[in-house]
Amino acid sequence: MRTGHVKRAFKYRFHPTDAQAVELLRTFGCVRKVYNLALEARTVAWFQRQERVNYNATSAMLTEWKKTPELAFLSEVSSVPLQQALRHLQGAFSSFFEGRAKYPRYKSKKKTRRSAEYTRSAFKHLDGKLTLAKMAEPLEIVWSRPLPEGVEPTTVTVSQDSAGRWFVSMLCEDESVKPLPAAGQTVGIDVGVTSLVTLSTGEKVANPRHERRDRARLARAQRKLSRKEKGSANGEKARRKVARVHARIADRRRDFLHKLTTRLVRENQTIVIEDLTVRNMLKNGSLARAISDASWTELRSMLEYKCAWYGRTLVAIDRWFPSSKLCSACGTIRDSLPLNVREWTCDCGAVHDRDVNAAKNILAAGLAVTVCGDGVRPQRSTPERQSSAKQKT
Repeated sequence: MRTGHVKRAFKYRFHPTDAQAVELLRTFGCVRKVYNLALEARTVAWFQRQERVNYNATSAMLTEWKKTPELAFLSEVSSVPLQQALRHLQGAFSSFFEGRAKYPRYKSKKKTRRSAEYTRSAFKHLDGKLTLAKMAEPLEIVWSRPLPEGVEPTTVTVSQDSAGRWFVSMLCEDESVKPLPAAGQTVGIDVGVTSLVTLSTGEKVANPRHERRDRARLARAQRKLSRKEKGSANGEKARRKVARVHARIADRRRDFLHKLTTRLVRENQTIVIEDLTVRNMLKNGSLARAISDASWTELRSMLEYKCAWYGRTLVAIDRWFPSSKLCSACGTIRDSLPLNVREWTCDCGAVHDRDVNAAKNILAAGLAVTVCGDGVRPQRSTPERQSSAKQKT
């Protein structure tokens, strides 16, 4: 169960002036430069001298870098985003040494997301206006929704996506996020491609297939881009058009998943899902595109943090649990069940819809976790297969 207030980011579009855009682009470049310099220094120190360099050491290096003629331009932007870049690098190394991530990589000018993070000392939020350090005017923000009443942002992150859109994200402590009243319903969820999710109640939520709806538009934009000379102004315009189509797809997909997951969390006290390895499933060439468009990973991520916010229980059962082949009526397991078989009849006479039957079995397995701790191990166990468990919040 969650305790304390929830830290929540509120993201808005904004339209910078020409001077603000120049200042922000300069800041993005300096942030990337400092991150790469610090990463290089830490890498050389470790592989050549077996010496660990921490955040304090890289902060001292930043001070010395600003004094050199080659890097004097680092003093022209706010120092806070540069210090935050060093903190992010420290976090990346901590994750690496703890075995939770790979070795940090250098930031690319073309591929890395452009962003800069400002703490309270580097921005002013007054009367609904946000002014960043080194700027004389506040940002022209499109306030699509208000910030929580009486709450001030602790961190502000400014970013620009590949489509050229500008965003500002404000991190606040939202006191309005509280556990919902207890609900008596429980639900098992089976994800799929034709139906995005199938519930144990028998309800099926169709897959909107956002990428397929814009596939022709995306193909036209990519063909035009392929005919442009790399590095040219027209090539950059064509690249922006491709990026805008991708952004349109991603925005609609995210909006749909938010509405779906919020409904599931509000209506059910316990939600049971499968612990799928989506990364491995994407190696299937015939299904990779459809699986990516369904975005099962983002669906699970939303369920995890929303259940933590609103006092719900999320259970993930073992990925090898035979949910589709197991008869929910008598418990018999079929030897095989190809993907093209959508309905099947058990020897006991029960007729099953493949997805609904799987959702019912997932729910039953998840309830076994909540009652006795576990009990949904696969029929054959191997060391790499994990048991089902409640999600830690």
